[in-house]
Amino acid sequence: MEISARAAQLTPSLTLSIDSKAKAMKAEGIDVCGFGAGEPDFDTPDHIKQAAIQALEAGFTKYTPSAGLPDLRQAIAEKLAADNQLSYKASQIVVTNGAKHACYNAILATCQGGDEVVIPAPYWVSYPDMVHLAGADPVMVPTTERNGWKMRAVDFENAMTPRTKMLILNTPGNPTGAVYTREELQAIVEIAAQEDIYILADEIYEKLVYDDVQHVSVASVSKEAADLTITVNGFSKAYAMTGWRLGYLAAPEAVAKAAESIQSHSTSHPCSFAQRGALAALKGDQQPLADMRDEFNMRRSYMYDRVTKIPNITAVKPEGAFYILVNISQLGLSSQNFADRLLSKANVAVIPGAAFGDDRTVRLSYATSIDIIKKGLDRFQDFCRTL
Repeated sequence: MEISARAAQLTPSLTLSIDSKAKAMKAEGIDVCGFGAGEPDFDTPDHIKQAAIQALEAGFTKYTPSAGLPDLRQAIAEKLAADNQLSYKASQIVVTNGAKHACYNAILATCQGGDEVVIPAPYWVSYPDMVHLAGADPVMVPTTERNGWKMRAVDFENAMTPRTKMLILNTPGNPTGAVYTREELQAIVEIAAQEDIYILADEIYEKLVYDDVQHVSVASVSKEAADLTITVNGFSKAYAMTGWRLGYLAAPEAVAKAAESIQSHSTSHPCSFAQRGALAALKGDQQPLADMRDEFNMRRSYMYDRVTKIPNITAVKPEGAFYILVNISQLGLSSQNFADRLLSKANVAVIPGAAFGDDRTVRLSYATSIDIIKKGLDRFQDFCRTL
């Protein structure tokens, strides 16, 4: 039976394949140290869970408006104003089934066949395939360790063509942990504004920044930025709500309306009682976020110090998220070969950089306990010394 060309061009997820193999080994009783996780290892705060439970017990299990509950959309608009200095009306907010869904809706609402979308590499695995599904063409812009894995304005300008419709910026970034400064964003926005190029700003890791680093929302840097930017965020990373599948986008009115229309014909709306949990997340105690960030910061420092002491390994200290991107190019293996051998010989799971568009690297997540990090890095170090 023939499948569509659209489906056939999609790339199987390397992250899921490594994760599946690691889980199968664990099921066999093998002690695997997993550094592949893209989700917090903390439980969802109790007050959020209780809000969803209460909604269930009250029978709040029916359809909601396709763009989400009005009070949740208003709360998101208030959050964006208070935390990000962004001025959006509730009508410009669309609540989605995760931030991934928000990204996809935004791309579908703005891009079509013949368009090009600029994506700095290393990139989050799903961006290129989302662009392909919209019929557009991804244009990868390689970044370097020297520049902190960040795309410079001149790199963006050199990658642009008359077909460029959108730039995707992920800050703080996955898999690099890079956080763009206000000055860096202003330089990029200035170029985008000259050609009316949309900017999809994926800011899902905004609450996970470290040291004296400040997260700056792309849309906040200028009036031109606000007019061109689609801001994507969600609840998965900040509130340890990955399985709840709740995200949102905030966009110019026409884009938000188009995204809402697309959603109404695909998923209808996000889960009703989960939205009550999201409202509690925004309105309730924010201390669990700070506690989680402090723990991630401790793990980040430990992992970075250990990794950078290993011969022939280099890394940039991440400023955000919960990943370290490690350059293994001096060890003479492709990222896939390295990851496969590390898992089979040392029982350590990492994600090959090929999944993110950079075969020189592997990604390690510190969204796991410090005990697992210590044990896994002992194995990682011993394995690297055999190469």
